[in-house]
Amino acid sequence: MTVKQLSLPELVSACGEFGIGQVGLWREPVQSYGVEATAELIRDAGLTVTTLCRGGFFTAIAPEARASALADNRRAIEEAATLGTDTLVLVSGGLPTGSKDLNGARERIADALTELAPYAEQHGVRLAVEPLHPMYASDRCVVSTLAQALDLAERFPAHQVGVAVDTYHIWWDDQAPAQIARAGAGGRIHTFQLADWVTPLPEGVLNGRGQIGDGAIDMREWRGHVEAAGYTGPIEVELFNDALWARDGREVLAETVERFRALRR
Repeated sequence: MTVKQLSLPELVSACGEFGIGQVGLWREPVQSYGVEATAELIRDAGLTVTTLCRGGFFTAIAPEARASALADNRRAIEEAATLGTDTLVLVSGGLPTGSKDLNGARERIADALTELAPYAEQHGVRLAVEPLHPMYASDRCVVSTLAQALDLAERFPAHQVGVAVDTYHIWWDDQAPAQIARAGAGGRIHTFQLADWVTPLPEGVLNGRGQIGDGAIDMREWRGHVEAAGYTGPIEVELFNDALWARDGREVLAETVERFRALRR
């Protein structure tokens, strides 16, 4: 999504040009290009898919809507397996229209995980519950903190359900470092993602993630927390940003690589 202006073949070519060996994919461009075709494209380029995003949206109350969400998530699990990634990231869903019941919505997430976790395991896929910043709780994700995400994940074996740690969503939470340690001790950090916090946020707030180094987040500090928790997996950069999408995609990717390398120095 950081360079969604690039087609999948262009993305694969650019990854080769800039020495990127791993890539996180989103379902929409994969489905548009074809799941099998994407898997072949990625495999032939020698790339590894780190995660597939996204499943989730489990909070509907109506039985038919819940059944539809479960069916879509089973498809997402199958797509992840076809692409060769072991991690499907979940954005759990907001409050249903007319509802103010946060606890009920979170329990419906647990109900969905009860059905999906064994199915994911059968396909060699882990589910990663991603907490989103509280500003998204009403319409996108009622799971707002790592503690809430872990309370859900810990109802299941770690090889079935863990969490996604995204700096954009947790940097404000003074309890997050302890929760990262908790997640690491349980083997539940399934992916680590970077995006910076830049204000003012744009209208609609969804596409306000800043380029690494442009905002308020101490990326080295959060990387230190995650590594201290024992995480040794891939680090993704996931930016939703209209200004970045309006630029040349290869230029944005080159800039992102340089910012990431500077973070690791």
